[in-house]
Amino acid sequence: MKKTSYVNDLRGKSAEELSSELISAKKELFNLRFQNATNQLDNTARIKEVRKNIARIRTLITQSAKQGA
Repeated sequence: MKKTSYVNDLRGKSAEELSSELISAKKELFNLRFQNATNQLDNTARIKEVRKNIARIRTLITQSAKQGA
């Protein structure tokens, strides 16, 4: 249920908001990887979750681009 509400929230956003969301997710992924490399990360499953969120955001950006074209 959590992931569907996240996707529904993303669908309500504009293209600019989606790209800013993508940038923040990439920054979070970088920070998580850095913490993992320095053995400071407690929840390693968060890396996988953020990667999937990035894929979801990219999918929605691609879908909106195809609909607009």
